[in-house]
Amino acid sequence: MKFLTLLFFLVFNFNIIYASNSNELYEKIDLFGEVLEKIKKDYVDEIDQSKMMDSAINGVLQSLDPYSAYMSPELFKEMQTDTKGQFGGLGIEISMESGVVKVIAPIDDTPAAIAGIKAGDYIIKIGNDQVQGKSLMEAVKLMRGPVGTTIKLTVRRKNIKKPIEFKVTRKIIEVKSVNSEILGTNKNLGYIRLKSFNENSDKQFLNIIKEYEKNSKIEGYILDLRNNPGGLLTQAINITDFFLDDGEIVSTKGRKISETRKFFAKNGDEIKGKPIIVLINNGSASASEILAGALKDHKRAIILGENSYGKGSVQSIIPLRNGGGMRLTISKYYLPSGSSISEVGVTPDIVIEESGNDFKINSKSDNQLNYALKLFNS
Repeated sequence: MKFLTLLFFLVFNFNIIYASNSNELYEKIDLFGEVLEKIKKDYVDEIDQSKMMDSAINGVLQSLDPYSAYMSPELFKEMQTDTKGQFGGLGIEISMESGVVKVIAPIDDTPAAIAGIKAGDYIIKIGNDQVQGKSLMEAVKLMRGPVGTTIKLTVRRKNIKKPIEFKVTRKIIEVKSVNSEILGTNKNLGYIRLKSFNENSDKQFLNIIKEYEKNSKIEGYILDLRNNPGGLLTQAINITDFFLDDGEIVSTKGRKISETRKFFAKNGDEIKGKPIIVLINNGSASASEILAGALKDHKRAIILGENSYGKGSVQSIIPLRNGGGMRLTISKYYLPSGSSISEVGVTPDIVIEESGNDFKINSKSDNQLNYALKLFNS
């Protein structure tokens, strides 16, 4: 009886939002109850009603978008990870698409990146477990484990017929968000690779810019956001502000007034109008897209590479009274032009696709970076 009461509460509250009239609402409640009763009575195996309810709740959330999900009390407790630049796992940012796990981006120098996992890969098996039918959080849980242990990931990759298997060794992931060096035949270009937007990224970034600006030879900058899955919105705003004198950076719109905001640049371009080329790819998501999109809309930078991922939404982790939690989309990002990033991404001014089997970011085989260098030297 407790099970059916909880079920009725779930269905009633979900349908009251979406049902067009009361008759349809009650019909759907009756139908849902009938289905569950038949499962309980006639299904070939005895079912765990608690797990089935978790799946039902998660199904409601995942029908909204790829980023909303339910976490049981056990899973919610396990998911309380350190958000200050260190966490355990494989080093990949993921989402759900068509019932399987899609890689948004592998983080540089992590086990997943070293093993060869790429942005856009679909993970279909984790160890011996099929991903189909599991929630995003369940998939994350499967990928986590003791440091030093190895797990097999089976992936589908665009333009490759057969599944590919990777063995990845788990480790503590320490995200060093900013790398930099001076490039160009005349050593006149500042190259800054931003791998994520964590709580210290803007300070690291600004310190590098200040050092480079002391060098009279620096004539421009290449900002590399490839395989950057995003992070803190505040960091994206602060870093974008380095390059703008004024104007809107990004806006967020949600159903609540508190989630509808606009963010503007303050006076002061830290590089005094020097040219910028921003590199993006399919693994550039969320905060990366805000930075690239704002600079593009203000015609402050040339965007080069491949279309970005298209994650233009904000999720909030909401604790629930049973000790679990849910990840719920509460607002969406909009660029200064008014365009939404969601499922669209940022389109480069110059499309240069990754090429070559030995492609590696910031190496001799990096055709995208090489093209950017040619643009500056031409």
